[in-house]
Amino acid sequence: MYKIATLNKISPVGLKEFTADYEVGAKLEEADGALVRSADMHETALPEGFLAVARAGAGVNNLPLDEMAAKGIVAFNTPGANANAVKELVIGQLIAAFRNVAEGIIWTNGLTENIAKAVEDGKKAFVGHEIMGKTLAIAGLGAIGRLIGHAACELGMTVTGYDPYLTDAQIKALDPRIIVRDTIEGLVEDADAVTIHIPAMPSTNGMFNEALISRMKDGVIILNYSRDKLVDEKYLLTAIASGHVKKYVCDFPNETTINQPGVVLTPHLGASTDEAEDNCAAMAAKQLMDYIENGNIINSVNFPRLDLGKRTGKRVVVLAKDVEDLPAKVTEALKEQNASVTNLVSGVRGPVSAVLADYEMNGKGNRKDGGLCKMCVGKVAGAVRVRVLE
Repeated sequence: MYKIATLNKISPVGLKEFTADYEVGAKLEEADGALVRSADMHETALPEGFLAVARAGAGVNNLPLDEMAAKGIVAFNTPGANANAVKELVIGQLIAAFRNVAEGIIWTNGLTENIAKAVEDGKKAFVGHEIMGKTLAIAGLGAIGRLIGHAACELGMTVTGYDPYLTDAQIKALDPRIIVRDTIEGLVEDADAVTIHIPAMPSTNGMFNEALISRMKDGVIILNYSRDKLVDEKYLLTAIASGHVKKYVCDFPNETTINQPGVVLTPHLGASTDEAEDNCAAMAAKQLMDYIENGNIINSVNFPRLDLGKRTGKRVVVLAKDVEDLPAKVTEALKEQNASVTNLVSGVRGPVSAVLADYEMNGKGNRKDGGLCKMCVGKVAGAVRVRVLE
């Protein structure tokens, strides 16, 4: 029986994915894995046998990824599961920003008498613009950015995008109307609106700073439905006060931006739909079970992708750090136990590497020799986790 802890309230739709082989809702100190949404795990003590955590969402800044990798703990996220929810909100907020909807609502709610006449006299203060024909720049063309780009094209906008990590397959999958820029500077220079969909990490924090914002044209609208850390918000308020930036629409209120002129805030609603929470929880549960039962690593954010499909025989999972030529070393270690590799996949992600290998024991029928193989493979210098599945 595998034990799964839930560190936040998780959609019942996702929890129903777990089979009878799992005890869901176990204490963390006894768990083999965990499901999490927004709970901060940076100071969380995890048991020695803890295998993996699955984040029911895309952002993973609440997980200590490097520390987990060093301990052989695989961290997953669920890219794309909440993409439609974020896309719909961003498109709605984009239109609302151009039409001054938030400001109009606040003003209207302050009326106390002669309402109809006051509305007709005052509505001219909120005249806005249509988005058709305007240019939308999308920073980050992942699952969310691609959906936003397609929707904006359908609404008659000129759409540009930038993403240095796009694969050839992803470029082919883009709406052909999206114009891909070579640099982030080239992306923002001619945009009427810029929407940010870049993951928050040390290399991207503060990316939208004075140098980049100053390259945008006057009157630009900036939407941030990724993370507030990506933007130098103190400088941004200065740019709003000068009129260079018309409006900042953000899903991450904080002490810097709350109740500031030109700032429209929503309370982290990007993925807050019943549908998105169901999709993320189900995807997280499936990935967690697939790793525990089959050793497959799908959508990990701290280890490379490995997939050998459903396990039918003996299989070993090896996670390592700072090891060269891990596949050869694992193969040799198994050979020392009179085992032959029948199928193997491997990958490298920065300093960490991983191997997933099916094997059979030579001349020993189907008897279990997992303990010996685990011990032998575990002697590979730099191996941080060895699991034998049989």
